[in-house]
Amino acid sequence: MDGAPEELLPATRRALLHRLAVGQAEGRTPSLVGAVVRNGRTAWTGARGMLDDHQPTDDVQYRIGSLTKSFVAVLVLRLRDEGLLDLADPLERHLPGTSVGELTVHQLLAHTSGLAAETPGPWWERTPGELRPDLADVLGEQPVRHPAGRRFHYSNPGYALLGALVARLRGAPWGEVLHREVLEPLGMTRTTLLPQAPHAAGFAVHPWADVMLPEPLEDTGVMGPAGQLWSTTADLCRWAAFLADGDEKVLSPATVAQMRRPTAEPYDPQWTTGYGLGLQILRRDGRELYGHGGSMPGFLASVWVSEADDVAAVTLANVTSGMNTTVIAADLIRIVAEHEPRIPQPWRPLRDVDQELLALTGPWYWGAAPFTLRLRADRALELTALGAVGRSSRFRAEPDGTWTGLDGYYTGERLRVVRIADGTASHLDIGSFVLTRQPYEPAASIPGGVDPRGWRAN
Repeated sequence: MDGAPEELLPATRRALLHRLAVGQAEGRTPSLVGAVVRNGRTAWTGARGMLDDHQPTDDVQYRIGSLTKSFVAVLVLRLRDEGLLDLADPLERHLPGTSVGELTVHQLLAHTSGLAAETPGPWWERTPGELRPDLADVLGEQPVRHPAGRRFHYSNPGYALLGALVARLRGAPWGEVLHREVLEPLGMTRTTLLPQAPHAAGFAVHPWADVMLPEPLEDTGVMGPAGQLWSTTADLCRWAAFLADGDEKVLSPATVAQMRRPTAEPYDPQWTTGYGLGLQILRRDGRELYGHGGSMPGFLASVWVSEADDVAAVTLANVTSGMNTTVIAADLIRIVAEHEPRIPQPWRPLRDVDQELLALTGPWYWGAAPFTLRLRADRALELTALGAVGRSSRFRAEPDGTWTGLDGYYTGERLRVVRIADGTASHLDIGSFVLTRQPYEPAASIPGGVDPRGWRAN
């Protein structure tokens, strides 16, 4: 994020400002700030407010609500990557004494634990944390609403448990761990648990009249991991860049990529929303976005990233309801992508090539269904269906000479090349599926065999 911002064209900047202005006016929020990140750098910031002579800057803090959860998820995945826990571990193994110790870390991260959406007792977002001093107070007597692992059910108490898990394994409050392990390395000096000047005040706006009501600003205590943080557009641009590319000082690109994959691949090809590990996934305007939205009394926030466009957007408002910061952020991404589409990197040949792998490229057949196999950088393979339907996937090369599927039906499945005595490739085996050089090639080892009479006319 160092260096001068990449300049957008004047027409693009005006379109972005227009969208922000419409959002502030129609959403009736005291102020609305936005920013766009392109190629990992802040490319544009804007602000609109009710005071003509005083617009908020990118250094003004707003409360970011449930965006906090993506930060907590990073802390948990750091523990996983260090070998201190496994996502399949029951909570009891690392945080004993709760009434829901059988739930797994993965279920809590992905909101599939079945825990209640909210705490018992008074509305936790508007009341002091002293009312809920212990985890038992945020869980209550009957904390489970659904069988674990059966369905997505958003749970704020679930992330309170994850914050406590981080504190237990690190031996320090989760906020201190966050500052030391994430915020400081990323240069996010204006992201804090409690507001630090300059910061916006939070308001509710009457639904039927243009009048405002101040909202309370409470320290939520043990519920903090669900929505406590305050931040600025400048800091959240750094966060968006991190979510796009990762940072080895905090979390590897591979682990960050895991966060933004749906925890359960949707079967509906028209799916519009999903959830990964601490990140929401959204389809809008024909593009896939990942990030998170947030709300607390008096505040709304969004950070969304389009990997395909290499564009991210941040939107922050100081109003309780009445507008949708996610829609505005998605529109900011769309405006940049349409006005200034991403220029692809120039094509370059591979630096070196394994002749045996090169010989594998070209047509293959699963039965009579045609596919093509392409060789990519780092010995990666890409299988593409050529028919009207088919299972395409990318495969990562492994040290043992096999490949692991990265997406689609073959995610996690193993591809291996089966060779005959002279070293010639006989067929490809993908999880027991046999792909041959000719449709139902008689010489290949095809389960069930091939009719000896071969292909024939009717």
